[in-house]
Amino acid sequence: MDQSRRFIAPGQNRLLSALSRDVQIRLLPRMEKVNFAVRQVLFEPQEVLTHVYFPLSGAMSLLMALASGETIEIATVGNEGMLGTPVFLGSERGAMRAVCQVAGQALKIRSDTFRHSLGEHPDLADMARRYTHGILNQIAQTTACNQIHSVQQRMCRWLLMTHDRVGADEFHLTQELLAQMLGVRRPSVTVAAGALQRAGLIHYQRGRIRIADRARLEAASCGCYDTVRQDIGRLLGVA
Repeated sequence: MDQSRRFIAPGQNRLLSALSRDVQIRLLPRMEKVNFAVRQVLFEPQEVLTHVYFPLSGAMSLLMALASGETIEIATVGNEGMLGTPVFLGSERGAMRAVCQVAGQALKIRSDTFRHSLGEHPDLADMARRYTHGILNQIAQTTACNQIHSVQQRMCRWLLMTHDRVGADEFHLTQELLAQMLGVRRPSVTVAAGALQRAGLIHYQRGRIRIADRARLEAASCGCYDTVRQDIGRLLGVA
């Protein structure tokens, strides 16, 4: 695969890396590096957002919870962006749950410190504005995708987006988690994953998945994957 198509830059956050060296030097002492485990919740709906997170590795999901108790992923976040856009928009609470889907690390900054930094550093505010635009576009695209495209196409999209952010061909993934991300029942995931494995696009065993044929996985996905990838790349200059 052409490495330029991935967002990943090992150990770096692409949004922060786009800032000038002087701004980075001022911001980093205000941040703390933290580790995230699979299924670890960063924040819940309507919970006060005490911190904003800038992932360095791994992949996070923004989930919308329904009154029935079901959840569905509406956006994927990795080291191209940040978690805590409601803080940037002036709110202290968000409507979504943020959960780690692939273990990794992030830099976290207190929300009040982040707000102060936005006023102090216009470049940071500009990048946060660009990313917020991108994540809203991704949410809209994902909503349409979930309504129109097949489970198999959506699974391909999800695997490609995760692959971009993780930067490794193999990562931990259970069918139960994937079903939650796609908002479908586990048997639907079993059928779709089985078809992709028989076709040689992925290899799945014991809760780990390996991308076996990236090019054909892209061909099997709906066009939503490429639309989102190009949009965030255009806004942040990462693709």
